[in-house]
Amino acid sequence: MENLTFIHQYVPARSADAPTLLLLHGTGGNEHDLLDLGRILSPQAALLSPRGQVLEHGMPRFFRRLAEGVFDQDDLRRRSQDLATFLAAASAAYQFDPRRIIAVGYSNGANIAASLLLLHPGVLAGAVLFHAMVPIVPDRMPALQQVPVFIGAGRSDTLITPQQTQQLVDLLHGAGADVTLHWEPGGHAIGRGEVQAATDWLQPRSIPRAGH
Repeated sequence: MENLTFIHQYVPARSADAPTLLLLHGTGGNEHDLLDLGRILSPQAALLSPRGQVLEHGMPRFFRRLAEGVFDQDDLRRRSQDLATFLAAASAAYQFDPRRIIAVGYSNGANIAASLLLLHPGVLAGAVLFHAMVPIVPDRMPALQQVPVFIGAGRSDTLITPQQTQQLVDLLHGAGADVTLHWEPGGHAIGRGEVQAATDWLQPRSIPRAGH
């Protein structure tokens, strides 16, 4: 299938009106890692789970970094474009609504999801970001009015400080996004409490179609 350049898993939706969850793993993960999480978050949704194409010491990632928390901005822009292109091709191949894609990302996956929001507004209808930080500050702020974003963070996270989490919240707020921030007492791992909070946030929500 043309432009389906990511190794990936696709699970069809269980109902016609369900959204598609774009599942984006953390460093060292793969296309299988977040399938169970996606099913918990939205039992009826289609699941699209690509594997990151960058290897760091043999571990898949979605973009290069120069050091811990220091991202290769040129590579991030290129990989974000590649992911946006993949989403368009996947929606055509699997016949799901490209305007109803909700990213669910963890760590590195959450960071590229945030990059998609900032660099390619209209690609995502919403996002669930577990343990994310500001990946990039765009030259021109996007218009993200009405775009819902859930951010789960750990107060004892040694990789992402509360200040870095707040910087991401402020950046997305500044672009007009509707941001919900949930704190857990733990560290960088996804906590049970934030999964439940994200499920509660997502289930009753009617996600607007991207670009509408």
